[in-house]
Amino acid sequence: MTTTRTTRLRRPLLAGTTAIAVMAVTAGFVATTSDAPKAATGPNLSLIAASTSLTLTSWKEDPGVYLDLGTYLTAEGAPLELKVTRKSYKDPVTITQTVYEGGRAKARTLPNGTVTDFSGLPGFAVITVTDKAGKQVLSRAESFCPNNASGRVRPDAPATSKYPESCPTNPFTLGSVWGVEKGWAANTYAGSYTEPVKLAAGTYTAKVSVAKKYRDLFGIANKPVTVKVTVQEHSFEDGRGAAARTAKPGEHSGHGAAHTAPSAAGAAHAGHGPGHAPTPAQAAAAVTSGAGPSYNVGHGPLKAAPPALPWALKKQQAARSTEVGDSEGRTDGSRQAPALGPLSKRPAGKPSVPNVPKPDLRSLPAYGITISDGGEDVPGRDYLAFSANVWNAGPAQLVVDGFRSPGKAKMDAYQYFYDARGKQVGYTPTGTMEWDPRPGHMHWHFTDFASYRLLKSDRKETVRSGKEAFCLANTDAVDYTVKNANWHPYNTDLATACGQENSISVREVLDVGSGDTYTQDLPGQSFDITNLPNGTYYIQVLANPENRLKETSTANNSALRKVVLGGKPGKRTVTVPAHDLVNAN
Repeated sequence: MTTTRTTRLRRPLLAGTTAIAVMAVTAGFVATTSDAPKAATGPNLSLIAASTSLTLTSWKEDPGVYLDLGTYLTAEGAPLELKVTRKSYKDPVTITQTVYEGGRAKARTLPNGTVTDFSGLPGFAVITVTDKAGKQVLSRAESFCPNNASGRVRPDAPATSKYPESCPTNPFTLGSVWGVEKGWAANTYAGSYTEPVKLAAGTYTAKVSVAKKYRDLFGIANKPVTVKVTVQEHSFEDGRGAAARTAKPGEHSGHGAAHTAPSAAGAAHAGHGPGHAPTPAQAAAAVTSGAGPSYNVGHGPLKAAPPALPWALKKQQAARSTEVGDSEGRTDGSRQAPALGPLSKRPAGKPSVPNVPKPDLRSLPAYGITISDGGEDVPGRDYLAFSANVWNAGPAQLVVDGFRSPGKAKMDAYQYFYDARGKQVGYTPTGTMEWDPRPGHMHWHFTDFASYRLLKSDRKETVRSGKEAFCLANTDAVDYTVKNANWHPYNTDLATACGQENSISVREVLDVGSGDTYTQDLPGQSFDITNLPNGTYYIQVLANPENRLKETSTANNSALRKVVLGGKPGKRTVTVPAHDLVNAN
């Protein structure tokens, strides 16, 4: 149970990820695991270092060093594939490994307690750092997400990895797939799941090893790797600010993906292909595990990951936010990306809803619940802010096109249906799309996708959010174990654009397995609780409230989250009890 009181939520700096170069293995190095204990039907795994030495920077304005040491876990012979699931929020998280017998895949159940959430393997990498006198100055264990930034270690490995590009952080995730492709290596750096360390300028030796329980579990040889580390301290004022620098090996550079993301994500890096350092406009990465594109960011503020720029430049960027922030074709501070392509013209013929697979929209319980004030816009008011997610359990995509009649302010929206071969076999009108000109939006919203209501203890409505129109994006990997889940959705939160003001048509898609998170923190979207009495309430997230979208089922469209309001006007509090086994706000 958590009790929270904050001032008004603020939109963070730009949430961005940058493609990084595919890992360069030291010349002449050949990964080998010949002396490692062999798992009978699993991959041969080993820990390697991309370089024997690197330089890290500590900024005076933002003290701390991020220990991205360039260490990787390689997989040979077969991929490392893990499926992490829970049956319901009343059940613990479990994990299985996909192994092979006679060329056929089978599930190997790993011990209970191996994982407790979906962020990665806890305590996987053990790190010790000693100074030049041999004195140990740091010892820590970090989680490892196999979907971290990765790259090939040999030329005959698959050209692309089939696995997702991050580990989900949504507290209500239901299923995830983690993997290191055969012939690939994944960075063991824990990204924003770890904290920076204070190291004075100087030289150090870092030793990284795999924790014994994972060596025993996966048959990994006990061969720690060492990296010589030089820490340099700089200030923004000394002329070596991040805007003028190129990220050096091991420097924190926004958690980019080593392999190019598919389709739009690959084109969405604003001209920055693999190997380019982040620009100032990519100052902060979103909460992620060191991989991109970043999921779980959603349309609204969340904690930023360790910054790629010093505090002084971040402050400077905030002052010129209109220059580097939202504009037409950008969503929520993201980089510009091409929109999904709608059909060339408005559908013709008689509408029909054929008997083919359809999407299944489901709501997650609200989270990120806090009290905010109205700020300068609405002083003297108390608001209940929260994040909400509606996801698609499939087995088919939700595909909606909007078409604009010349001179009209709104678009007419249509939902499409496809057969097993992907051929369009039907369509139906499904409401409208409207242009949202507000900063942080500036794109076309599909109306009546979801609604948010605050219910009294008797489950009767007391307040309704004004937010009911959405630019659909696959911000969260909610359950990648469902049938037809797409592990590489086209339009993620950082690689989507729902049209421009002068667009004649747009396409919005919610892929199978993914959900769309919106943070309700603004007056009119969050709940005005100024005059509500203290007591028990429920936040209701309701998908497809007008039943305009055709689904597999509408019986699972509502989710409730219990909250308890307290305090006095101007100092209201909210207590959020655990939701079954999920004790996260």
